[in-house]
Amino acid sequence: MDIAEAVAFVSSHHHAILATRRADRRPQLSPIAVAVDDSGRLLISTREPAVKTRNIRRDPNVSLCVLSDGFFGSWVQLDGTAEIVELPDALELLEAAYRQIAGDHPDWDDFRRAMVAERRVALRITVSAAGPNISG
Repeated sequence: MDIAEAVAFVSSHHHAILATRRADRRPQLSPIAVAVDDSGRLLISTREPAVKTRNIRRDPNVSLCVLSDGFFGSWVQLDGTAEIVELPDALELLEAAYRQIAGDHPDWDDFRRAMVAERRVALRITVSAAGPNISG
């Protein structure tokens, strides 16, 4: 599977497991919702103090397993490099991710206030590899 195919899958399948690396190199796994920006990078909303954010500050290499909504069925793995986009720059990315995953918010001003209060950041991932290339 090439990267473009995998990113297209993510555009319509938003449930994933994000793998980052702890300081001792063991994986840390987080269930997340993921979106795709106009440049084909993955977008994830998280909080500044989250373990995944701290792990990415230390090691930006990440992997995601994106699943079909029914769990069993099609899936993709994407590997890449994450960058942390902090507020206020993150607001536009957080809004874009929300729109793609959940549609329009009933009150965007309230959404923005919540993002600030929750100390949200956007993880923006540039994909460098995708699969699976074989099954079974």
